[in-house]
Amino acid sequence: MSRLYLIDDHMLVREGLRALLEGAGHEVVGESDDPTTALADIARLQPGVVLLDLHLGTRTGLELLAEFQRRKLELRVVVLTMSSQPLHVAEALRLGALGYVLKGSPGKQLLEAVAAAAQGRRLLGENEAELAIKGLTAAQAGGEEQLSPRERQILVMVAKGRSSSAIGAELHLSPKTVDTYRSRLMAKLQLNDVPALVRWAIREGLISADDP
Repeated sequence: MSRLYLIDDHMLVREGLRALLEGAGHEVVGESDDPTTALADIARLQPGVVLLDLHLGTRTGLELLAEFQRRKLELRVVVLTMSSQPLHVAEALRLGALGYVLKGSPGKQLLEAVAAAAQGRRLLGENEAELAIKGLTAAQAGGEEQLSPRERQILVMVAKGRSSSAIGAELHLSPKTVDTYRSRLMAKLQLNDVPALVRWAIREGLISADDP
């Protein structure tokens, strides 16, 4: 059975997940609602599988997946989320997630996704697989496939209103480098200003209009 780490911003959800997973014989070695804490815990605890929500307050689960890639962490991640946005599914898979399970799905589906991830296999339910196909098709039509993981990460952060200095401090880049990334991705997407970028990100499901 697997050693798991839970990242979700709702304590009741984490408690329910812990009961389900431990009841199936898995060991939950840690949990957090804070991405920074989660990164430190994961490096220390070395879990076999990470369960990750996409909505985490100050940062998104997609940003955290991109951070896992940047740090070259060989993690087996299953996304567990309310988001049925096709682009969220496609983006999570592009960023290395091995599973994508919608909250409200049967517990059996989550356990199957965890078991597959523990073996290094990707497993999607029928609905999630359909969403992934729609997301990949939409991304190709909209040009997002041209963006690198780092450009997508910065796009989301810019669209959420973060300054170049704040983004640079979080990603260990200079503000000038962030500005270069922003100019490059806006040129690729044929957008003229930041408000247009925000509208594009909302339309494509990369951020919510309610995101802070």
